[in-house]
Amino acid sequence: MCNNAIKLIITSVLILTLTGCAGRSALLLDEAPPLHSVSEFSDDENVSRTRDPWETFNRSIYKFNYEADRFVFLPVVAGYETVVPRFARTGVSNFFANFSEVRTFYNCILQAKGKKSLVTLGRFLTNSTIGIGGLLDPATAFGWRRESENFDHTLEAWGVDTGPYLVLPILGPNTIRSAGGFVVDSGVRWAIMSAIDPFGGTGARTEIEIGTTALENVDLRHRESFRYYDSDYPFEYYMVRYLFSERRELKILR
Repeated sequence: MCNNAIKLIITSVLILTLTGCAGRSALLLDEAPPLHSVSEFSDDENVSRTRDPWETFNRSIYKFNYEADRFVFLPVVAGYETVVPRFARTGVSNFFANFSEVRTFYNCILQAKGKKSLVTLGRFLTNSTIGIGGLLDPATAFGWRRESENFDHTLEAWGVDTGPYLVLPILGPNTIRSAGGFVVDSGVRWAIMSAIDPFGGTGARTEIEIGTTALENVDLRHRESFRYYDSDYPFEYYMVRYLFSERRELKILR
């Protein structure tokens, strides 16, 4: 059991949320105006706000993530999109989005967001039943908007500082706080799955869990349009760092 758990955690960390971080960058790049100067992204004021004391390390990891995305993740995603029909890909996306409602639910409670927690619970119960285990999303048709919360947001609500900017292998743009939040959310997820043990009677628990985690992250990457060094900006690292910081600021003001 211990060895299986360790294997699962290692695999999850290696493949989990590349797409979440790449997705954040994708959303940011879509919002970027067409022309900028390098000083806009790298002058003293913006550097101090993004707090990037480990820039040399971060830039090397950014390049590593580009290589991993180009030679590993994108080819897998291309094969997935070729083999799996659109309706099935939609069902997979709905299923994993429904499971993520659990993370949003407990973080809404920790942030004292009563209304959002009730809506999230209603979404989860509705999609898990009427929606055939989450393959369909009738809750959205009912007007219940999907929220997205994680432990990073909870720490933010509790007044914890973001800490320095940090680019992690595979996970991409982060801060010290968001990296810690990811660890907590991953731990909670593992604890829930261990308690429920849905694959315990199959005789191949670890293999199924690893396969499910891999499928989840292939789905996430498939749904994001961001491509490293596809922006035609010679200073893309600074741009992504700047826009990552700006998006966090805008979220705080919502």
